[in-house]
Amino acid sequence: MARPKRTASQAGSGTVPEPEAKKARKHVEPTAPAGRPKRASGDHITPPVTTKHGKNTSTTAAASRPKRASAGRDISHPDVKSAKTIKPSKASRTPSDTKSSKDTIKTNKSSQKSVSKPKLAKSMAVAGARGVSHFSVIIPPCNQNDTKSIEEAQTREGQGKDHDEETEGGPSFWLMKAEPESRIEKGKDVKFSIDDLAARTEPEAWDGVRNLAARNNIRSMVKGDLAFFYHSNCKVPGIVGVMEIVQENSADESAFDPEHPYFDSKSARDNPKWSVVHVEYRLKFKEIIKLKDLQKFAQPGGVLKDMQTLRQSRLSVSKVSKKEWEFIRNLAEVDA
Repeated sequence: MARPKRTASQAGSGTVPEPEAKKARKHVEPTAPAGRPKRASGDHITPPVTTKHGKNTSTTAAASRPKRASAGRDISHPDVKSAKTIKPSKASRTPSDTKSSKDTIKTNKSSQKSVSKPKLAKSMAVAGARGVSHFSVIIPPCNQNDTKSIEEAQTREGQGKDHDEETEGGPSFWLMKAEPESRIEKGKDVKFSIDDLAARTEPEAWDGVRNLAARNNIRSMVKGDLAFFYHSNCKVPGIVGVMEIVQENSADESAFDPEHPYFDSKSARDNPKWSVVHVEYRLKFKEIIKLKDLQKFAQPGGVLKDMQTLRQSRLSVSKVSKKEWEFIRNLAEVDA
């Protein structure tokens, strides 16, 4: 087909024929950036508007578009009542939106703590400044023997400090139990009363102790300490007199004798497990201070409420505080 000829006016003015002008004015749709998230399926997209001069006015239209409602509906939708509520999916959330929301939640939590628990925060700050820990670690024992040893060690640690503080500068006080009535063990009578001690012409070794806590109390005794003589495992148990420690601890020889009632094959001479102290008689009470009488003063608020022998009745050698010692001595009448 033959191209139409241009007129002189067209050639002089440099105008382009109508078909070429339309091609020049043809709108080229810009492509979206690679990193832009996809729109949700319900979002309303305003189509680009092209003027007769070939300019795209879609930017102007977007700038004048009213803001979306907080529920996610497009209020510019022609049928706003029927428009579906749109919630952004996880894929459409940008990292910056996610981070800002987490920061907001974290800030809210921290503000709630500081407002609702000011006293707790203050106490924890003071404790931290003093180096005090609110936590503790408990390691369970391996077996039943370890449990018993741990309990006895805790008892010694908790009561020994008070005992030493109260008797500082003077003798320490103790209570030691023996059986005044006959009992045969391995063909031997193990009875020992305050009258038997009074009949001794030499210091008596207090042997046969086979309890770790009682043994440690024996090892803590020093020369000059005083002890109550307590009759146990009998019809009328109680305190009957006073004796004095005259020789400090040494190995318990009865543990090495296979014929002795208190023989212990686990005790070796180079590393003895059990110990004794030597004692001497000092006085006998006219009347026994019965166990049931002592227990009356061990009620809450009583002067003997913390007495070790009343709290641990199976302990054969126990500690006595100075206050407890003086109170019991005032209850007793000394035999002339």
